[in-house]
Amino acid sequence: MSASPEQPEAAFSGHRIASIRITHHRLALDPPFHASWDTRPRAHFDATIVRVATDTGLEGCASGDLMVGFAGHEDLFIGRDALALERHYRVLSHIDFHYGRCWPLDLALWDLAGKITGQPCWRLLGGLSNRVRAYASSGTLRDPRQLAEQAGRYLEEGFSALKIRFQRGQWREDIRALEAVRKSVGERLTLLVDCNQGWRMPWDTQAPWTLKDALAVARELERLGVYWMEEPLHRGDRIGMKTLREATDVRIAAGEMTREIHELRDLIDSGCIDVLQPDAALVGGITGLRRVLTMAQEHNVLFTPHTWTNGMGLTANAHLSAGLGDSPFIEFPYDPPEWTLERRDFIMAEPLRADRAGWLNLPDTPGMGYRLDERTLAATRL
Repeated sequence: MSASPEQPEAAFSGHRIASIRITHHRLALDPPFHASWDTRPRAHFDATIVRVATDTGLEGCASGDLMVGFAGHEDLFIGRDALALERHYRVLSHIDFHYGRCWPLDLALWDLAGKITGQPCWRLLGGLSNRVRAYASSGTLRDPRQLAEQAGRYLEEGFSALKIRFQRGQWREDIRALEAVRKSVGERLTLLVDCNQGWRMPWDTQAPWTLKDALAVARELERLGVYWMEEPLHRGDRIGMKTLREATDVRIAAGEMTREIHELRDLIDSGCIDVLQPDAALVGGITGLRRVLTMAQEHNVLFTPHTWTNGMGLTANAHLSAGLGDSPFIEFPYDPPEWTLERRDFIMAEPLRADRAGWLNLPDTPGMGYRLDERTLAATRL
């Protein structure tokens, strides 16, 4: 049987894709960044920029994964209606299966769609809200005293929630650090814990926790009033996560590095999580995750994206969460002096900042509302 021809496009919007340009950039980190989830100090921070231009002179841009495998597929988009977002999503999902995660192109197309229609993306996505509360997401492993002092600084800056990293070798050492924070800030901060057991860097061969380990940690987190425990087991251990969820009052969060939309569906359907954390820059783009967000809402699962790419990826997730979701808060990577807004958002003309009450406020500017720092991009291009 011969393959079916591609479905014809809907009424042409008047804006055809004329070019897709991808560039890679590297910021040297001195001193290096010691990420809790990486056994190797990070001496540089990379970013990929995707630009989509139309034959009418408009351009959308985004950042996220490396776009591995996209080269040679440009012809699948060039000449097409820029607003045929569902069609482009399907092509990207096939590229994802055969090659790599090229979802930044979907984000760039949404930025472009906003500019074509003269609307901010949060409004195009449903217009539920133009803001979402940020939780401060730490990235380093500080000793108990230093972590407690850092938590106090987050409070002073207006954040109402903080995510603390585990991975100090023995989870009891992690609990001591958490205890110091709770003693210092009391109930003034909502505390979240990232157990970092769902995945490893390629060179890290440490085994993940067992269910018994995770349950012992969960009992301690219950005692300390932690809102959620993130990635407490290997990403494929759905039975373990469901068992853990049923055995503890602490919410179970997962899905930050999930590769495909159907895996997110299965996490929801299997009843093994309370909080779903996909990143639009890494899986599904906005087009794919908006269907997942709705599915999560129907199952009373919280949707709050993971966002450790950069401020552009964070902005895209914020538009999705504000415009369509009921996210209690969204991840905001920020752990000075090691991880500053200037480091995280070096590709942007202005870093994305939370206000003094801890909110990310999205503008009425068409598209995503961010601007590139062209001078820095030229200086850091690989």
